[in-house]
Amino acid sequence: MVSLGSGPMEGSIPGASEPIIMLIEEPKAKRETKRIHLTHQLVVTGGGLSGVCTAITAARAGVKVALVQDRPVLGGNASSEVRLWVLGATSHMGNNNRWAREGGLIDELLLENAYRNPEGNPNILDTILLEKVYLEENITLLLNTAVYDLTKHEDGRIATLMAFCSQNATQYELSAPLFCDASGDGIVGFMAGAAFRMGAEAMEEFGEKFAPSQEYGELLGHSLYFYSKDTGAPVRYVAPAYALSDISKIPRFRSFKSSDFGCRLWWVEYGGRLDTVHDTETIKWELWKVIYGVWNHIKNSGEFPEAENLTLEWVGTIPGKRESRRFEGDYMLKQQDLIEQKTFDDAVAFGGWSIDLHPADGVFSEKPGCNQWHSKGIYGIPYRCLYSRNVDNLFVAGRIISASHVAFGSSRVMATAAHGGQAIGLAAALGLKYNMLPREIGKNHIHELQQDLLKTGQYIPHLKVEDPTDLAQQASTLTASSTLVLQELPHNGAWEPLHFSAAQMLPLAKRQMPAITFKVRVQEPTVLELQLRKSSKPFNHTPDVTLEVRTLEVVPGQDSYQVDFDYFFEEPCYAFVCFMKNERVSLAYSNKRITGILSVFNTTNPAVSNYGKQEPVEDVGVEAFEFWCPLRRPEGKNIALQLDPPLEVFSVENLTNGIQRPVSSTNAWVGAYDEGVSQIVLAWEESQTVGRVELFLDGDYDHPLETVLMKNPETRMPFCADNITLLNEKDQVLAIITDNYLSRRTVEFDSPQRLHELKIVVENTAEDVPNALFEVRCY
Repeated sequence: MVSLGSGPMEGSIPGASEPIIMLIEEPKAKRETKRIHLTHQLVVTGGGLSGVCTAITAARAGVKVALVQDRPVLGGNASSEVRLWVLGATSHMGNNNRWAREGGLIDELLLENAYRNPEGNPNILDTILLEKVYLEENITLLLNTAVYDLTKHEDGRIATLMAFCSQNATQYELSAPLFCDASGDGIVGFMAGAAFRMGAEAMEEFGEKFAPSQEYGELLGHSLYFYSKDTGAPVRYVAPAYALSDISKIPRFRSFKSSDFGCRLWWVEYGGRLDTVHDTETIKWELWKVIYGVWNHIKNSGEFPEAENLTLEWVGTIPGKRESRRFEGDYMLKQQDLIEQKTFDDAVAFGGWSIDLHPADGVFSEKPGCNQWHSKGIYGIPYRCLYSRNVDNLFVAGRIISASHVAFGSSRVMATAAHGGQAIGLAAALGLKYNMLPREIGKNHIHELQQDLLKTGQYIPHLKVEDPTDLAQQASTLTASSTLVLQELPHNGAWEPLHFSAAQMLPLAKRQMPAITFKVRVQEPTVLELQLRKSSKPFNHTPDVTLEVRTLEVVPGQDSYQVDFDYFFEEPCYAFVCFMKNERVSLAYSNKRITGILSVFNTTNPAVSNYGKQEPVEDVGVEAFEFWCPLRRPEGKNIALQLDPPLEVFSVENLTNGIQRPVSSTNAWVGAYDEGVSQIVLAWEESQTVGRVELFLDGDYDHPLETVLMKNPETRMPFCADNITLLNEKDQVLAIITDNYLSRRTVEFDSPQRLHELKIVVENTAEDVPNALFEVRCY
């Protein structure tokens, strides 16, 4: 029997010396600092999320990794030193990218943070990242250590990095066959002579219609944040001499809010007209002047009486950087790839944040703080963007990947950057396995890399796991104690008026649209309009195609209505049953929450430039469409419906279809409403030797799980089964998982088990949520 979990492991301390009792040295003309030479298989420079995910992913694949970070903590812009929330394709749930949170290791980190740190304390996130690295015995972590020089082989490959730790006065020489630059400014790539760009391409180079003018500016600036605190008693404030005295120089002074703090102040930005590498200290000082001037205005202008008890609790000491160098790979991601959602044969990650460019003058600009345009869905990121085109053993990760300035406006955000880092980690493992350089892996082993990534839970658009060694694929039968047939979303929730249009997303296989019955409360006679919609691309969730329109004359009171649609769906996709805005009508809602089932609303989210509809007023190379987005829990309940005939989309066969999240269908098995404990059984005609079982559960890929400032409503996502037991055909317990909150669980048996049957007992203790599972694999 195996009980999953592990305790701390002893970490290595590079260069630790014997204790000094007494030391006397005679004068010398010159002394050298201590030097240590370390040899690894991969050296990763930069301990932000992209570097951390690269290092951990590689280490888990057996690679000996040195992770070099010039700060005292990990996390980069997500750390307690900067305090920016981690975001990616989910975009604060403000776009149409459903179930789009990045998978694999970054998903593990975000779920871990939600479990331990639902309040969003950035210091707790620091400890989580440090712990994850500390527990990997294949990683040597060098904090407070800055790379300052390198040597190269005659063929141009990097041979050794030189780095210095200011805390222990030690120089490190780091040798490896492979290197990854995740440093943000690309210090390794720069010194190695890798081709790079800085600034914005002209529209003519790639035909990018959103390419900015020189007047708007070609670089995004840095930001510094501050936190305020209510002390419960009046607090006075005396500004430092360097605080900005004339606050009217900042156009936004007209709309300051004393309640704003942390990364809600992303617009406190400066430096886009300067060298965002070498002028960073100058930029920091200007941002300090702005912050202390803003706080002086809030505290002493008399315009903010509500701020009387507020104190300035924390101000960043290093700026959060957005843009500097971008390094050229064998392919450069561009605007059209994002908007058209181009399919790449070598895709290894995805993005979905808006194309988000900022005026170079930042906080001193009269223009809006950002200019965001969304695509209708997520886009793939090709492997060719993740290595240098001319330094053959150098990977590039994070915001410095090969992308145009416009495409960078989307690919730069942290969760997207981390997703690419995970691809580099496994590419490095394959490079060592086959004695190949990054480009050669892309040419010779891209399918293997993609499959290795998918097996870790890293979703790649349009791909699925194809693994002939998976014994679950060879099972003679795969059965479940029950399977949900979706006949009804019962009315056991509230009544909500149609202040804005609402839609129920329903997964449809190739079939006729079922008739729907719903309940309304009506204040006065009116006409209620329903629309049946789908997306123009079956893998998207932007309801941009209206299939049918129905109008109902509804009368005062509470009643049920049925609508029959005539549409036949020729391929699997999500249908949107849209109830158009009518404030005289209230809909009945259901408290049932089901994997792969969502309600969405045509409302706004100004934080991501969502005002209900994207309407470019000029041709900037983006599309016009409406936003239909979920509401955050505890809101966002499903619309109560009855379906005739019911939907049969939760088959147990979904567990072996190779897709671990909803896309054009649910891709999940879901048990019956009333089944508290469910059982999945895999049976083989001949007994099989099983040493490892991989389970993928529903960690709610639709929730952004912002790491700071925005509190998460749960420590465990409500769809995620928390208790799992594995048994053999004799009902002998093989493994138990309790209090689970992660989307991926790996069971390694102490010794391989000879099995005719594997029974998986699943229990989700969340109220009103049936048991669910995405995938089972056995080896």
